[in-house]
Amino acid sequence: MSSSPDKALFYAFCALLVWLPLPLASNIAWAWSVMEVWAGLLFVVWCWLFSQNKVVISKSCYAARYALVFFGVWLVYIVLQIIPLPLALLETVSPLSLEHWTAIGKTAQASISVEPKITRVSLLLSISYFLIFFLTLVLVSNRKRLKTLAYTLVCSGLFQAVYGAVMTLSNWEYGFFIKKYAYIGVATGTFVNRNHLAGYLEMTLAIGIGLLIATLGSESNGANFKKKLLNLFRLLLSAKARIRLSLVMMVIALVLTHSRMGNTAFFASLFFAGVVGIVFSKHATRSVVVLLVSLILIDLLIVGQWFGFEKVKNRLEQTSEISENRDEVYDYALKQWEDYRLTGAGLGSFYAVFPQYRGVDVVGYNREAHNDYLQFATETGAIGLVLLGLITLLSLFAALLAQYRRHDPLMRGLSFAAIMGITAILIHSSVDFNLQIPANAATFVVLLALGWISLSMSNRKLGQ
Repeated sequence: MSSSPDKALFYAFCALLVWLPLPLASNIAWAWSVMEVWAGLLFVVWCWLFSQNKVVISKSCYAARYALVFFGVWLVYIVLQIIPLPLALLETVSPLSLEHWTAIGKTAQASISVEPKITRVSLLLSISYFLIFFLTLVLVSNRKRLKTLAYTLVCSGLFQAVYGAVMTLSNWEYGFFIKKYAYIGVATGTFVNRNHLAGYLEMTLAIGIGLLIATLGSESNGANFKKKLLNLFRLLLSAKARIRLSLVMMVIALVLTHSRMGNTAFFASLFFAGVVGIVFSKHATRSVVVLLVSLILIDLLIVGQWFGFEKVKNRLEQTSEISENRDEVYDYALKQWEDYRLTGAGLGSFYAVFPQYRGVDVVGYNREAHNDYLQFATETGAIGLVLLGLITLLSLFAALLAQYRRHDPLMRGLSFAAIMGITAILIHSSVDFNLQIPANAATFVVLLALGWISLSMSNRKLGQ
């Protein structure tokens, strides 16, 4: 594989994934523009190599063809939100959009999106996510690359964890080369929002746990106590211990974010994926069970107590309707969705439309809905929500199927990672907006692709 024509493309792709969280999670215009150009160039070069018959479409890409189709339909749908339509047609598909445009003097054609400029920006972001999904499928074409991708994301998560913890515990409080102006006293890494660092750590922790599971060898039923004890010591002294240490450090940072749903989503998704792995597996070893139990008990009871889990627990206990106004935001956003139920008001338009619906009991500037499901519903309607749901659920189903069918440790480990990471973000998305953050959204689509890769990649180890 050292002479593979797309080898440089693969490493450039890994570099992109490491870069994305660094400049404030790429949630600023110049940074997400870099992502769009970077992903676009990688895609163009890959297409050129494909036209020269130097690369082929991977088996994983064929397996994920329906998810790719739905992703493509999503992009076409966002284009349709921008294209000017005859007013008679617009009245049929989105009466409120027509009302908006006629109020400002449009008399010929108008778009479904009430903010077509920001929807164009969101369309370019969606295209880049599609390209990252596609590039993951075609570039991660063998076991060696799959391991490299996984270790790359774990190292990126570890860097964010160490950086965030050091900044918090040392009181330096710097983000990406600038002094933090928010979330002082909690870990944010190079992110602005602690909840978004928590979301990123949930996904990279899932990949790290999957890697650790993949390295656990099968047990011999006839092994005596001495041999089992020797195997345990070998595990503690092996390279696997470095992964475990990295996981501990990432859990420390996750706890230091004091993110309520971030910590809840991590442990809930770990429990869910663990139960799935044990139930679906016909070869669940005792070492896997011990690992999952230790992850929960050691991290929760020891690491959490040392580094502030008590503060997270207190925040959960103190959460009330008085201290939170998200419930009110959700109520008004639901009313907004009722008016734009089918087609939405345009991807990215929430910040512009929501002020027309919010009451006086909602204070501050609400750029996001703090609920990804509700935000996508208001912006893209039932059509967009169904398309995104199909992409996600198909990929999650592929990972679940891999857990049931595959016996290869690496594929089982990475399918576990996909199940856990996807589930964690689905839980966290109910109260936050991780999928509106480019670094987290891009990492999420990589997890979606891992579900298909773990299901379809060959067991053949020649050339790795």
